[in-house]
Amino acid sequence: MTSNMWNRIKPSGNNLVIWQVGVLIAALVLWHVLSRDNKIAFFLGEPIQVAGRIWSWFMPFSFGPSANFPDGLQGRADIYLHLYTTLIETVLAFGIGTALGLACGLWLALAPLASAILDPYIKAANSMPRVILAPIFGMWFGLGIWSKVALAVTLVFFIVFFNVYQGVKEVSPVVLANARMLGANQKQLLRTVYLPSATSWVFSSLHTSVGLAFVGAVVGEYLGSARGVGYLILQAEGTFDVNTVFAGIVVLTAFALVLDGIVGRVERKLMKWQPRQGETEKL
Repeated sequence: MTSNMWNRIKPSGNNLVIWQVGVLIAALVLWHVLSRDNKIAFFLGEPIQVAGRIWSWFMPFSFGPSANFPDGLQGRADIYLHLYTTLIETVLAFGIGTALGLACGLWLALAPLASAILDPYIKAANSMPRVILAPIFGMWFGLGIWSKVALAVTLVFFIVFFNVYQGVKEVSPVVLANARMLGANQKQLLRTVYLPSATSWVFSSLHTSVGLAFVGAVVGEYLGSARGVGYLILQAEGTFDVNTVFAGIVVLTAFALVLDGIVGRVERKLMKWQPRQGETEKL
């Protein structure tokens, strides 16, 4: 391969999407080839069968023979109801966890005495595996959506909290001193110095929190639920239907990417003042 040809096809801003799609196609082809072996297909599933499960969930008619689908998991399963349950749990947990993490992070970052007193307890709570709280939340809130929301909130909260806390702590002392010399009070400092400093930290944590909100919701559905995509996956696992398990994973991943994309769009609108990587390199 000549250098000119390589320069035309090597990954760049002009053909990056083509490379990304190519990697996906290559992975699917490899998956399909491996799944031709029945022993491997038992553990990895078959991409065509996984696509058929997803089609049967969202389309008004079945894809392929209905006999290949377990009872209750084919088109008869109301995927929209299950998906709505999981999404509402995820969105509620994401919103509540973000709000609590933002409020507590700002408060403790601006209150050194309270931060020093509560520091060991915050570290202990963060170190605790929060999944073990699921049975307790089940007893407190029942098997409805709120036990799943509570579990997911504990996952989202600490990610946002520590990023906000660190973002406020990273404010330049010189900027603070200059703002105080200009007569800024505490509220003005919060609005014009602390919050802008913490914003980039907040959004970096939100991208991680999207996945964790889904994790909390699905784990809660695993441990006790009659609705949700996690419930469908659990039912499929009980019948060793790996194709339906992967179909549920693909659906959850797709909607997690959509929610992450929404967060990214909000970030770009609110962070217009921050130069992009390409702009920084040009400077």
